[in-house]
Amino acid sequence: MAGEQEMLTTEIVNRGVEAGSPTFSVRVRRRLPDFLQSVNLKYVKLGYHYLINHAVYLATFPVLVLVFSAEVGSLGRKEIWRKVWGEASYDLATVLTFFGVLVFTVSVYFLSRPKPIYLMDFACYRPPDDLKVSKEEFIELARKSGKFDEDSLAFQSRILKSSGIGDETYIPKAVMAPENCATMKEGRAEAAQVVFGALDELFEKCRIRPKDVGILVVNCSLFNPTPSLSAMVVNHYKMRGNILSYNLGGMGCSAGVIALDLARDMLQANPNSYAVVVSTEMVTFNWYTGRDRSMLIPNCFFRMGGSAVLLSNRRRDFGWAKYRLEHIVRTHKGSDDRSFRSVHQEEDEQRIKGLSVSRDVMEVGGRALEANITTLGPLVLPFSEQLLFFGALVWRYLFGGTAAKTRPYIPDYKLAFDHFCIHPAGKVVLNELQRNLELSGDNMEASRMTLHRFGNTSSSSIWYELAYLEAKGKIRRGDRVWQLAFGSGFKCNSSVWRAMRRVRRPARNPWLDTIDQYPVPL
Repeated sequence: MAGEQEMLTTEIVNRGVEAGSPTFSVRVRRRLPDFLQSVNLKYVKLGYHYLINHAVYLATFPVLVLVFSAEVGSLGRKEIWRKVWGEASYDLATVLTFFGVLVFTVSVYFLSRPKPIYLMDFACYRPPDDLKVSKEEFIELARKSGKFDEDSLAFQSRILKSSGIGDETYIPKAVMAPENCATMKEGRAEAAQVVFGALDELFEKCRIRPKDVGILVVNCSLFNPTPSLSAMVVNHYKMRGNILSYNLGGMGCSAGVIALDLARDMLQANPNSYAVVVSTEMVTFNWYTGRDRSMLIPNCFFRMGGSAVLLSNRRRDFGWAKYRLEHIVRTHKGSDDRSFRSVHQEEDEQRIKGLSVSRDVMEVGGRALEANITTLGPLVLPFSEQLLFFGALVWRYLFGGTAAKTRPYIPDYKLAFDHFCIHPAGKVVLNELQRNLELSGDNMEASRMTLHRFGNTSSSSIWYELAYLEAKGKIRRGDRVWQLAFGSGFKCNSSVWRAMRRVRRPARNPWLDTIDQYPVPL
């Protein structure tokens, strides 16, 4: 996936469920575009709109100060003291009005602020060791299953060698069995193993009962049985009858942040509550056994895994929480046909179901990422970086003809974040993101090591990365963590966390027995 450009001959359907079908002639980039060269001003304005959402209340304070200063500005210190205290009866109405408006404004501001959302703890499921598979074992097991011809095996072998995936990732045993594994029975079995495994660990770590949970959000993109996975969780743990449960499907690898956003909104509307967010994907149900190479790619990258996160809006949890949620920024490019079709579940010519990955997924992903980080910038970047970036952007906007030849100022996101958890879609994707965002090897360490150790576990990957940072003892009080995920739709979503305390190496962590071996050279 690291080539330059090539021509793809297709047509297009403009509307409906088949909108954007690859049927027209386009030039395809097999690398991320240099998206910071073409920043759209509207996304910058959107970011500042988020930033000044409550500024109307804060603006009242300096206005009151100016008015009060105008009243007493010409007086000396003794005159002010005598006028306020010695002639209090004369100015009592003015003073009371001033402080009344001030108290009212401050009260409205604090009452209108969103409630703080705390991350108490999280758990990442680690499958048993008998499900480990090396790259060589993967190909050999695939050959023994009899599901693939030699050309398909050779193609998957080439992809694996350059994927960045190591030799200790996990796959369910059923995928390599001779019989069909993409069944509801096998999907439910894997879901129970992963989801219950992550939740059991979470409840044990946080020492809460399942009945204490008031909000439950489960996301799994491609496996959506009836009853839903969220109903399966409620049934297994015998949760309370008035729990607010939600099941998100078909939303791709960025669904973990979408689920966080939904849980945050529900916590804002339901005080004194716990929320649990479960993120996973079922490898068994989505295993592709055909010959279409665009559908064979997910076989090489996706691996078994899942996460469970406990959130709280209770103020008394302030001293126990690990992180506080600062921002969530979501970007959706589904209105664009090429973005809509870039990752698509469909059937091949032999009517075998699979997940098709378009050749232009890198380009459309870059455009979604451009929009997302441009909106996020005003919320997180230091003022100096915002000033330089915004000034350069306006200059290019006003003098596009002469300024187009010059490279725009690229904000230094390393000044905004202490740690980066970028979705490990693949080695090439991480290389391009590092190049475009000008990140260091240390910034990319958690993403690369997660891809190497656990593969792409879809929407739960960003939590394996945060678990890596915790196992390394890198999280300190006040640190900012950026979780960036992208997936089908096409969507790019960001969440920003602030560490409430120094996080020491946890007793339960999927990295604990191997963390001293990392980082490994790739």
